[in-house]
Order: sequence, then structure tokens, then C-alpha cells
Amino acid sequence: MNVENLTELLAQNQLFSTLSERERSLAAERAIRRKFAGGEWLAHHGAVWPYLFLVTAGTVYGVKESIEGRSLIVLTLAPGDLFFGMAFFEDDSPLLLGLRAQQDCQIYLWSREQLRPLLWENGRFSWELARLMADRMQQGGLFMEDLAFLPVRDRLARLLLDRYSEAVDEFVTRDLTLDEIAAHIGTKREVVCRMLYRFEAEQVLEIRRTEFMITDPEKLLDFANIPSES
Repeated sequence: MNVENLTELLAQNQLFSTLSERERSLAAERAIRRKFAGGEWLAHHGAVWPYLFLVTAGTVYGVKESIEGRSLIVLTLAPGDLFFGMAFFEDDSPLLLGLRAQQDCQIYLWSREQLRPLLWENGRFSWELARLMADRMQQGGLFMEDLAFLPVRDRLARLLLDRYSEAVDEFVTRDLTLDEIAAHIGTKREVVCRMLYRFEAEQVLEIRRTEFMITDPEKLLDFANIPSES
């Protein structure tokens, strides 16, 4: 992607669209492109990482890891999403999670020094960045609320409905491994496996080796504690 194309992409972004065309062009010129293979770490938990980045291809996970080696995916960043480390604002503040490529991905990143003049000179740019921070805090709060108060069955049902809505009465490829599903909902691979086959036994899902189909979306909504629209 050349500077002109990146400038056009930034014009469609909620944060960078607040800048003037000249400022966006300057930001595009200063952006650093990075590519990562699936499974590769962009940055590890605890690193002092004073950058903001934009995902332009692939998917990036925000991951928390326990001492026992279990992973919890607390954030998923798709093309068009932005992320920044706490050290972008506060000196020496460590990352509270690790950043890992879920698949081959490409990002454009900026250091704090590169963007700080725009933050100081452009109130709307600063405002949109603050809104992004508030949205992330709200998402984190809702995620922790689900972990604290919803049983595994409900969390798995919600993940299936959110990620595989097109699977109703049609087989789709499961693009998440059992380990990734477990990491999304805060449990173990074995629990996910048992729960999926329990859903199949209750005729909620039909499962093949790498595919599945939602055969009873109403019951899955009930499992997820989501009211049906009908």
C-alpha cells in the first residue's frame, strides 16, 4: 500500500478523518508498516510499547495468559480497528495484555512522538481517541461481566451466534480451533469439546470434522440468554 492509498484509508477512519488532508498525508508518510505471520507476537504482555496502530489486513488478538499457561482472548482487532499501548500516554506503562496475530496480518503504526503534535493541535483528534479509549473500557467491563456471571454454556452460545450467524441451516467452516474458542470464553479445550457435542445431542448443532451448522437458532438464543425477536 503506497502513501496515497494509505491516506485514502485514513480518511475513512473515525479517528484520522478528523485531520485535515495535509495532516493525514503527513501521518501516512510517517506510518511504519509491519507484517506478522499467524501466531506471531506483535508485542508481549508487560512490554513498554508507546505506539498506536491500525490493522489493515488479518486479525490481531489481545491475549491474557495465566501462570498455568491458559490463554484468554480479551480483544479481537479486525481491519480498520485501532489499538494503542498505555505507554502511548504514560511513560514506562507496561502492556496489560499481549498482542498476537491470529492469522497473517498487516498493521501501520505510529510512535507517540509522531502523533503527539496532532493530539496537542487538534481537539477533535484527541476527542475521538478519548472516545476510543472509553469504548474499549466499556467492552472490557461487559466482557468481565460475562465471565463473572454467565456459565460456560451461555458464553459459548453467544460466541457461536456472534461469530457464525451465517451457519443457521447451512454448514460453515469453523475457523477457530477448540483452543481459540476456549480462550475466547475463558475455559478449557476439553470443556468446549464436551459442550459442543452436548449442543449436538440436544439438536442445536450438527457437527462435522471441520464444519458445523446451527439447526435450532431459537434454542441457541435461549442458551445464550438472548431474547428472541419473534
